Amino acid sequence: MLSERGRPSIFWIFATIVMPFVGLLVRYRFHNREKMPPNGAVIIAPNHFTNIDPVVVGLGVWYLKRAPRFMAKASILRVPVLGWLLRLSGQIPVERGGSTKSAQSLKAARALVSKGRALIVYPEGSLTREPNLWPMRGKSGAVRLALELNIPIVPIAHWGTQEVMARYSKKINFYPRHDVHISVGDPVDLSEFRGKPLEGKLLATATAKVMDEITALLEDLRNEKAPAVRWDPSENNQSETGKF
Repeated sequence: MLSERGRPSIFWIFATIVMPFVGLLVRYRFHNREKMPPNGAVIIAPNHFTNIDPVVVGLGVWYLKRAPRFMAKASILRVPVLGWLLRLSGQIPVERGGSTKSAQSLKAARALVSKGRALIVYPEGSLTREPNLWPMRGKSGAVRLALELNIPIVPIAHWGTQEVMARYSKKINFYPRHDVHISVGDPVDLSEFRGKPLEGKLLATATAKVMDEITALLEDLRNEKAPAVRWDPSENNQSETGKF
């Protein structure tokens, strides 16, 4: 079966533009790349700690033979020309707060995956607040979609983009070229949650399971152990969005 990347699309144009630029910055080192489903609906759940992550991870997903579509901050999609191109390629704007536009974003995400597409959702919702760049507490959006639509959620972890661009920085470090490691995990087993009401406690437990899988992949990449208790911004007097 022809892979999603093999079908003509706007992504071919993006890849032609982006690959040479990113190639000057990073060398990709893939781990367990065969675990990425080549076709069919899937939610891809990565960790997130720098502003350049979407570019580097998006191209990494392209190399893994999937067309990267994100649930992206709406402000990015309002940038002239860039926003139009991102919308054309299927990127989904996400408004902050519980507005009707947020509901529209979820509706668009459901429509996308119902067509057998891959959707990248950062379960942390924003850059991690954890001081040493470990994953923080997750939010339930990725898990809710996976359970509602009965599709797999594949965790991935990456490490190295912090050398290309520090957290919250706008400065790109062009030299030397940096290794970026991306590890793909097995689909998270959510069978114990399927077919049950999607209530707060269930979603929180399922989300924690996804974050555990992402963290385990990152531990292997870093050859370190993550803190025993996952970072929670609300317990550390931090806001959920913006710099801290």
